[in-house]
Amino acid sequence: MKLDRFINRPVLSTVISIVIVILGVIGLISMPITQYPDIAPPTVRVSTSYNGASAQTVLNSVIAPLEEQINGVENMDYMTSSATNTGEASITITFKQGVDPDMAAVNVQNRVSRAQGLLPAEVTQVGVTTNKRQNSMLMVFSLVDEEDQYTEEFIENYAQINVIPEVKRVPGVGDAMVMGGDYSMRIWLKPDVMAQYKLMPSDVSAALAEQNIEASPGTVGERENQTFQYTLRYRGRLQSPTEFENIVIRATEDGEVLRLKDIARVELGRQTYSFANRVNGHKGVSSIVYQTAGSNATEIIQNLEKLLEDAEKTLPPGMSVVIAQNANDFLFASIHEVLKTLIEAFILVFIVVYVFLQDFRSTLIPAIAIPVALIGTFCILNLIGFSLNLLTLCALILAIAIVVDDAIVVVEGVHAKLDQGYRSSKKASIDAMSELGGAIVSITLVMMAVFIPVSFMPGTSGTFYRQFGLTMAISIGISALNALTLSPALCAIFLKPHSEEKNKKISLIGRFHRGFNAWYDVLLQKYKKNVVHFIQRPWLSLGLVVLSIVLLLFFMKITPTGFVPNEDTGTLMASVDLPPGTSQDRTEEVMMQLDSLIAANPAVESRTVISGFSFLGGQGASYGSVIVKLKPWEERSLEQNSSVVSGMLYLQARDLIKDAQILVFAPPMIPGYSVSNGFELNMQDKTGGDLDKFYQVVQDFIAELKKRPEIASAQTSFNPTFPQYMIDIDAAACKKAGLTPNDILTTLQGYYGGLYASNFNSFGKLYRVYIQAERSERTNLESLNKIKVRNGDEMAPITQFMSIKRVYGPDNISRFNMYTSMQVNGTPADGYTSGQAIQAIEEVAEQTLPTGYGYEFSGMTREEQSTSGSSTAPATIFILCFVFIYLLLSAQYESYILPLAVMLSIPFGLCGSFIFVQLMGLANNILPILGAASNNIYVQIAMIMLIGLLAKNAILIVEFALDRRKMGMSITWSAVLGAAARLRPILMTSLAMIVGLLPMMFALGVGANGNRSLGATAVGGMLIGMICQIFVVPALFVIFQFLQEKFKPMVWEDIDNTDAEADIEQYSK
Repeated sequence: MKLDRFINRPVLSTVISIVIVILGVIGLISMPITQYPDIAPPTVRVSTSYNGASAQTVLNSVIAPLEEQINGVENMDYMTSSATNTGEASITITFKQGVDPDMAAVNVQNRVSRAQGLLPAEVTQVGVTTNKRQNSMLMVFSLVDEEDQYTEEFIENYAQINVIPEVKRVPGVGDAMVMGGDYSMRIWLKPDVMAQYKLMPSDVSAALAEQNIEASPGTVGERENQTFQYTLRYRGRLQSPTEFENIVIRATEDGEVLRLKDIARVELGRQTYSFANRVNGHKGVSSIVYQTAGSNATEIIQNLEKLLEDAEKTLPPGMSVVIAQNANDFLFASIHEVLKTLIEAFILVFIVVYVFLQDFRSTLIPAIAIPVALIGTFCILNLIGFSLNLLTLCALILAIAIVVDDAIVVVEGVHAKLDQGYRSSKKASIDAMSELGGAIVSITLVMMAVFIPVSFMPGTSGTFYRQFGLTMAISIGISALNALTLSPALCAIFLKPHSEEKNKKISLIGRFHRGFNAWYDVLLQKYKKNVVHFIQRPWLSLGLVVLSIVLLLFFMKITPTGFVPNEDTGTLMASVDLPPGTSQDRTEEVMMQLDSLIAANPAVESRTVISGFSFLGGQGASYGSVIVKLKPWEERSLEQNSSVVSGMLYLQARDLIKDAQILVFAPPMIPGYSVSNGFELNMQDKTGGDLDKFYQVVQDFIAELKKRPEIASAQTSFNPTFPQYMIDIDAAACKKAGLTPNDILTTLQGYYGGLYASNFNSFGKLYRVYIQAERSERTNLESLNKIKVRNGDEMAPITQFMSIKRVYGPDNISRFNMYTSMQVNGTPADGYTSGQAIQAIEEVAEQTLPTGYGYEFSGMTREEQSTSGSSTAPATIFILCFVFIYLLLSAQYESYILPLAVMLSIPFGLCGSFIFVQLMGLANNILPILGAASNNIYVQIAMIMLIGLLAKNAILIVEFALDRRKMGMSITWSAVLGAAARLRPILMTSLAMIVGLLPMMFALGVGANGNRSLGATAVGGMLIGMICQIFVVPALFVIFQFLQEKFKPMVWEDIDNTDAEADIEQYSK
């Protein structure tokens, strides 16, 4: 290849590199930073409430008609819905990956509007909201009253009026859910007084409808030749409790006026009393922020942090903002860790190269090549729309090894020429490049051929492979450009012809170099003998190849699959389910005990306790949740990592609170799928049968599941044994008294359920007015005796018209794809991967589930199951990589046989990777914080890179052996001398990579599990692969070149061997 133009014009070469670096820096500045590429599917949530209704009522009257219409909306993947006893209804529709979230929301909204006519009037009055948001929590923050001087209503509404509207305006925020209620005008009725005045709740709501109205009376003097024109105003809706108290309920002719304050107590209260928040033991209100699909989480969090910082300055005295969960902490700590590894790798590579090349000038050339290739990569990454995430950064660490490789090949080639006695480094560079140019191009094509097919994989893992593969391919491309332009030009400038200095005093470094060279020469002689030994015994090489392939298949079979290893993200969550029927007061008491237990743990920085809401169970009086923020990583010891802390808290909590079901889990590794990082499956009842029977089936299934060693815990928050009362209305008695069942039920709703009767304006917002009996008037069933209904002029006890019996039922009911479902959550046992847990679930389900009952995975588990279920996908990709390399090499060598010498040497390295991954798994048994051995995304990615690197080493040996064969040496000697000529650069590049990745292999701290997987795979594969290759490849070359020449005898193009004399002399000593 004619590359002397770049050597003769060094300024041109440096300009090319400078332009690459400048473009890279511009790309880097404008690239978004994220934890992982945007892979979560878009979700749309439809929600509404039906005040006072039970879960079954909400399911039948609200969810069923909505689901019926929404089902089958374009590109929908699955749909979950839940109805609670607090009257809340929510449906979450998850779409296929890559669907435009805005279109998805519009399509759902259109379907919802079709169902509007089928919904109860109360629901239509409240409204059905549709919003696009992801399932996982982006951030949880709280406003805390650190001096306990404000009421809960004040704190909640301060947040609702002053903070939350601004949070919702931050671009990318899908929803900000406040764990508390808006202000509401509460009209607390007194049933006994009402009965004396012969009134019912419907009379109060009628009075509100008449007197609490907005009106437009018009104008006076309009267009009638008047000087002035006046607008008529009506005071409009009432605003203060006093105004409401003066509403006239009844007025008689003799001037008596009955006002609302005579029959009820009016106060500005809360819309819902079902939540209570405590932050670090103080009163507070928490808000959970969700993001929209396709938005950049890191940027949103940074904007939110800035906004909360500004908001904190204007908070009332004694109040502060506490951020309980923040995905950025982990992200930036991980990126910091990866950058540290990048710098360590760079320095270690530099040292290894220096030891081999032995002069500072030569070492500078690869050291300049690395930053040029890595920084240049950012420019193209930005153009193709990638973000700067953990995957692209890990790809760059691995790319260091390959980039160095290209530069070393060039420097080593020029040194070899100078060793032969060239007096001009420019001439040496030109000659070396004419030999090496072809090899560099073919190596680059092979490496890119490995990474490009990877980009065609579908699904989530496809996105991971694509980010990784294309980052590698781009940096390899730029590195090859460097190796053809910048490196030879620098060699021509920096390297000096070798001179024999006899009498010069030798420095310490010089002595070291001399010792190293003497050791290397001995090593080279031994190496040549061993290569000859291998060549003379072809069965040995072929036997080893067969053995490596068998071992590789064995390890692939026994190494469990996983998706992304779980990391210590610095946050833990706990979900608490108390026995059915537990009151909210009792729940708060238990949550406070749990809070003080967590506070005693030295690793905990802050804790947020929410009563009345569970991340897994939903809303309800007997549920509670805790978000625990751990101290920064550097302040915690190894024993305080999140899995140890969560295990400890779980055991302590279980002992402290005997009757509660507690689950402690970490937030998910990949945001946007689900709340927890364990597995998530939905049991389905396709028979449409009894809930109790279904519950029994699920309990039997969970009991069987817990017997499996792969499962640490599994549970469902569903419970059909909540104590309830069934009301049966005597229609005949109603008819006789001139009443309808509806009158009875409306009266009950007015006193017990709460009736949304009207609206009022305050603080620039619209709030609701609720009618309900005083709490003291509805403490137990006896209170029903005070409730009267009007029949004609008489008031009759409501108990005459109905009977009550005690029953049991669920607190909330869920559906999955329109079948009644129960969600089962759990975590894989230590030392087992999520892939093994999924397999165990599938096996147990097959053995235990009766006909008519099924299950479907959801969230991350569904994604992982669909990708590992098609375990053919990664296998196909690996096969494709091999095929591409084989075809490219065949084209280059003009032979279908010779490339097998390269291909058959690759399994050694892959085998080595699995051996190291298994060793890390064994080390985990001794030190259980290292994580189980698993064939996860990181391992697969490192293996794809290894295929390229190992092929590269083999190509270099074959290329040089072939050159010598073409000069007329015998096949055996051309193999021995070709391998000997490449030993130094192969040792150098392989050791540079192995040493460079050692910090990654022994990573501790943030994001360590992923780094260790990547490091161990790459180091193991490279070490074992290189040791086997340097002996086996020459032997394979001899076998296949011999076969090749049987088909197509060698034609000598060049009989003149004068230029090879120095070469022959150098290597035949």
